Amino acid sequence: MLAREIGIDLGTANVLVHVKGRGIVLEEPSVVAIDQITKQVVAVGEEARRMLGRTPGNIVAIRPLREGVIADFEITEIMLRHFLRKTIGRSALARPHLMICVPAGITSVEQKAVREAAEACGAKNVNLIEEPKAAAIGAGLNIFEPSGNMVVDIGGGTTDVAVLSMGDVVTSTSLRIAGDKLDDAIVSYIRKEYNLLVGERTAEELKKELATAFPNSRTGHTDVRGRDMMSGLPKTVTIEAEEMRVALREPIAAIIAATKSVLEKTPPELAADIFDKGVVLTGGGALVDGLDKLMIQELEIPVHIAEDPMHCVVNGTGMYLENMYRLGTQKNSRRSPGRNGYIT
Repeated sequence: MLAREIGIDLGTANVLVHVKGRGIVLEEPSVVAIDQITKQVVAVGEEARRMLGRTPGNIVAIRPLREGVIADFEITEIMLRHFLRKTIGRSALARPHLMICVPAGITSVEQKAVREAAEACGAKNVNLIEEPKAAAIGAGLNIFEPSGNMVVDIGGGTTDVAVLSMGDVVTSTSLRIAGDKLDDAIVSYIRKEYNLLVGERTAEELKKELATAFPNSRTGHTDVRGRDMMSGLPKTVTIEAEEMRVALREPIAAIIAATKSVLEKTPPELAADIFDKGVVLTGGGALVDGLDKLMIQELEIPVHIAEDPMHCVVNGTGMYLENMYRLGTQKNSRRSPGRNGYIT
């Protein structure tokens, strides 16, 4: 049996798996539920996500990746092994070649942790690709020409901002402010304004249904249930869309500031290309209502939301896998990584 070639978007919020020739075959939350008494895995993925905040004392739902990197090596290995078995089965002969997306600002120690977790799952080779590079390919940008392209990939744990040309990253930054921090900002706002404690699942639902980044871009309200911090009893409050804009103001301002910083460091010729083409937003954070409008106002250049932004990174990884031979990267392997340990 030939080894499978598999691309993995190992995200803080979700893991997506692309198998060469088949496309995306798995998309599940990056959550593992563990019984603390028996140390046994109770659930992985979507089933474990449903347990977040709703488990008895002995069962803990863990998110092993935080801010784009491995926070719990052992649990990450368990999760990866589970998803790979679900994807390609248990055959010992099917040792896969893996290409894993990682944030642009990941350290060599963090790179090593990703590699070792994948190798512990039986991978034959492990290559890494920078998330903004994969996102740009998945968004349909031709990054292999001598022309500037800019992508802002807002994931669950990190926001990667990069300018790419000739198939490589020219200048970039990785900001550990993304979807999770937006959720935290919503939780913090509701606690401060209403003395109401809500969970991260509630905050995430609010972000999807009501949040906005641009004044008067979205209207409406919704009832939110939580625990009153004064009485300890259940309580319901009504939240307006404009309040969500206020709640998200600081983390979104940080993302825009990071984008400006990368633009300022971009060589003039490539900057001119970007001013013509604009910036492309990818990742789940790109779907925050009005974010593109606010960025157009702040950056004074065109800003576009990629088609299917949630899947740009994994689609780009898959496209790269499909074209590795044409791109001349067939010989890149575990023993011969590219610049800074990445496939380039």
